[in-house]
Amino acid sequence: MSDDYRPPPGRNETREQRADRLWAELLQEVRVVQTGVQILLAFLLTIAFTPRFAELGDVDRGIYVVTVLLGAAATGALIAPVSFHRIVTGHRLKPETVDWASRFTMAGLVLLLAMVVSALLLILRVVVSAPLAVWLVCAALLWFAGCWFVPAIWLRRRSHGDG
Repeated sequence: MSDDYRPPPGRNETREQRADRLWAELLQEVRVVQTGVQILLAFLLTIAFTPRFAELGDVDRGIYVVTVLLGAAATGALIAPVSFHRIVTGHRLKPETVDWASRFTMAGLVLLLAMVVSALLLILRVVVSAPLAVWLVCAALLWFAGCWFVPAIWLRRRSHGDG
């Protein structure tokens, strides 16, 4: 948020009021996504302690390790706004905090996408043939990207006259 902030049409708010509003919206978004990441990561962490885990081959174990690391990274990125806010609270940095928190949240969403795709690959390799698993995971990746990112990017470009 630059210092030459001008409220968008239809809004009459100061730079600080906008930062407060955006912060509240961001927290709601992060709450939703954190729950999903935590549930998926918890499930993944238990897999290593099941009897069937010992039957996995090296490739599937590698996919498992990558999936767990992606889950840990997504968790870190999605919790980062909280620690960032705690550290800078009281220093009149709310607009900058919102910018950083938004970046961490986007990073967390991308890591979550990678985690889900990786988890799907692991599970589908166990359930169906490896080539079919890859095709199904590619389809899922396209679906998630199409739901999570493409419409927002399209709308943003359209609203700026770029598309």
